[in-house]
Amino acid sequence: MLGSSLASPLATLGPAKCFRHSAGDSVTCTSVLPLSLNLSYHGVAGGVRRSRGPRNKWIVVCSPTQVETSGDEPKTWEECKEALSRFDFSVEEQDKILGKAFGHIHSPYWTEERVKENPKVEALNHVLEFLRSLGLSDEDLHKVLKKFPEVLGCSLEEEMKPNIGILENQWGITGKSLRSLLLRNPKVLGYNVDCKGDCIAQCTRCWVRF
Repeated sequence: MLGSSLASPLATLGPAKCFRHSAGDSVTCTSVLPLSLNLSYHGVAGGVRRSRGPRNKWIVVCSPTQVETSGDEPKTWEECKEALSRFDFSVEEQDKILGKAFGHIHSPYWTEERVKENPKVEALNHVLEFLRSLGLSDEDLHKVLKKFPEVLGCSLEEEMKPNIGILENQWGITGKSLRSLLLRNPKVLGYNVDCKGDCIAQCTRCWVRF
């Protein structure tokens, strides 16, 4: 009975604190035990457990995105963040936008279909250029990306361009009316199904919401 009443040492670990060293790619993670414990087990010495991540990994540790990439991908991720910086997003917001758009952060918009991938700055710039061609200013794009960051992960050729064609040709929505619609409901850019009232459980991407 005494053994069952004792709390597991692992359960008493405090929150992990992680640091990325600017001099290299390594990450040091530290979990601090309460001062009342003086334990040494499985690499825990003096109440502190330390672990060092592999040097071939680049990890955004304390960011909400919890993004992990390797090889040359950190540079690509930073290039994409740089492309978003002109829209007055904070570094944390840039990570969050990219994370939601490319599957690094769970988004109800994608349901379970989004496969995690690392963005390419060329493709991202093509999407931004297309959105600007619709009459959206940088201030407008800030609002669109904040409301619907997943747009950066939508297909330009298979979703966005055809959807704009539907809005213009079938609904007669162009110019200022189109801009107002996109600011109000930017998710229309990513609609790719139409259940016509017979639900197929893809409501976040269905034209029935329009």
